[in-house]
This record gives sequence, C-alpha cells and structure tokens, in this order.
Amino acid sequence: MERALAVVEGSESAKQLVHEAGELASGVGADLVLVHVTTTEEYESTRTSLEQIPSIETSYTAGQALEGARQFAADIGREMLEDVDVEWEAVGRLGDEREEILDAAEEYDCDHVFVAGEKRSPAGKALFGDATQAIILDFDGTVTVVTE
Repeated sequence: MERALAVVEGSESAKQLVHEAGELASGVGADLVLVHVTTTEEYESTRTSLEQIPSIETSYTAGQALEGARQFAADIGREMLEDVDVEWEAVGRLGDEREEILDAAEEYDCDHVFVAGEKRSPAGKALFGDATQAIILDFDGTVTVVTE
C-alpha cells in the first residue's frame, strides 16, 4: 500500500474505519486520502430547504457543498487521526457515491480503499443497489470493508 482512500461518513463504524486505515497506512509508510461524498440528492434537498426560508437571501451552491464535504472529512480526520503518525488529505466530492469514490481513488492514485458497508439482505442489494458492493467489484485494487 502506497496511498489509501478512506470513505468518511458520520457513523461510529465509519469513524473507527478512518482510525484503522490511518494506523495501517502509518505502519507501511503510506499516505491517506479521506473522502466524503455529498450525494446529488442530499445537495438538492439542502438547497431546496434553504430556498424555502423567506427571511434568508442565500443560495447553496455546488461549490459550497463540495467545501462542506471536504470540511466534514477534515473534521473526522482531525478527530480520528490525532494520535496517528500519517500524512493525510481531506477531499470533498459531489454526485453519485460509487462513481465519486472510484473517481477519487483513481485521481489520487490510491491502491487501497477502506469503506464502511451497510448490512443489507441479498434481496435489498438487488432492489436498491449497494455502493460498497459496486466499489468491491469495480475498484482495481484492495478494498477493506467493515460493517457495524
């Protein structure tokens, strides 16, 4: 492992994953990229909600969503990696979670991806899709998945 990508989310298992990814990267002298993806649906929902507040004249731009995602990844990084000796960078993305994670891994030349998976039945995966499963199948490298 030379550079790993850890997907940052708000769950405790995802936070712990960031810490473990940092420990492993530190142990082999690798760099770590922390990425948080704001989905298009989350962005649109927030933008619509803000537009409906009559007393506020503001807009929620894609740039603000990207910066918010980057800041979230950085906040989790500071919290979970404060005692880990690893070089890390926070990245925010906006769009389809699976596509953005795979694009970020390629863009930052990552050879390992750490992701927190959701527990779902096989029928649930078939009906609703599963970003973690797609990453496992489509990433050309090692994928480590943890579930709660």
